[in-house]
Amino acid sequence: MPKRVDHEERRTEIAEALVRVAGRRGLHAVGMRDVAAEAGVSLRLVQYYFETKEKLLLHGLQQLAAGFGERVAARVRAVGDDPGPRAKIEAILMTALPTDEESRTFHLVYTAYAVLSVTDETLAAQPFVKDPDAAEEAVTGLLRQARDMRLTQPDLDPRLEAISLLALSAGLGTSVLVGQRSTESAAAVLEHQLDRIFQGGGRND
Repeated sequence: MPKRVDHEERRTEIAEALVRVAGRRGLHAVGMRDVAAEAGVSLRLVQYYFETKEKLLLHGLQQLAAGFGERVAARVRAVGDDPGPRAKIEAILMTALPTDEESRTFHLVYTAYAVLSVTDETLAAQPFVKDPDAAEEAVTGLLRQARDMRLTQPDLDPRLEAISLLALSAGLGTSVLVGQRSTESAAAVLEHQLDRIFQGGGRND
């Protein structure tokens, strides 16, 4: 019997190929033919699954966000069975820093999507900010939980601090990419800000 094709798996493989090529060459320079070569499939097959480059780009963005979520979850699991709010926030912030090839590709390509969406009408029409909004909601919720647990000052503004931390993390990630600072110094800045927010460190014993 002929092998049954898992179409969602094939779409994911092609989207992952897009991300790899974009990480090496830049998102603006990637064509569907390049992605087909990277995935080891025909151009016709890429066009069959995605029809246009814009649809491929959007699926690639979803793939990036899903991969980021998986790496955050893995980092949280590595902390232990009962990670507190600070450990979870730290996982989100540190995962976004380009500390290895995978996270470097994430930061580089995700930033490129943001820039491209400013001038590309098709991308601009999509809910591009839903993933950053989700991260903001998550960090805000964790800071609110920390405040209720008296791990922070009682007058802490969870939303304001969440916005500040995520903006700081994004800026630090870019500074690492361009060689302005090391990943170690960027991580130290984030730790400093978390120490400022959390009383007594805010870590679980």
